[in-house]
Amino acid sequence: MTHAARVTFFNFAPASMKAMVGLSAAVKESLGAQLAELVFLRVSQINGCGFCIDMHWRALVKGGADQRHLNTLPGWRESPFFSERERAALNWVEAVNAIPQRSPSDADFALLKEHFNDEEITQLGYAVAVIRGWNMLNVSLRNPIPVTPAPGM
Repeated sequence: MTHAARVTFFNFAPASMKAMVGLSAAVKESLGAQLAELVFLRVSQINGCGFCIDMHWRALVKGGADQRHLNTLPGWRESPFFSERERAALNWVEAVNAIPQRSPSDADFALLKEHFNDEEITQLGYAVAVIRGWNMLNVSLRNPIPVTPAPGM
């Protein structure tokens, strides 16, 4: 596979780009950057978006996340590094990301409700929606992982 971009989508459709960036920022503000970035990273791993995996891993490390914590994210169920709140969020976003192949169960929702209020649950839904959108854009248009990340990233 070539690593050349099909379309440098960030150069086009500025209103849509601004809306996606705004939604990402709103999710981070509401859930907290650390949890939002963890959700963004996990969903990007599942969806196979190398650009987003690289970006969100770097953001988490820059924010002080332990690299062992991040390295075990694909196996979070077996890892000792995740809080119960993080586990509830990861379980939920994996189930939501799997729609339509699978629907979140009542047990998934009950676990989520133990750790999140209705506002936060809604924001987790928006988190999955926005990162899936970014993943689809990056993967389908082959946005390459930058060899040298942009300053500040």
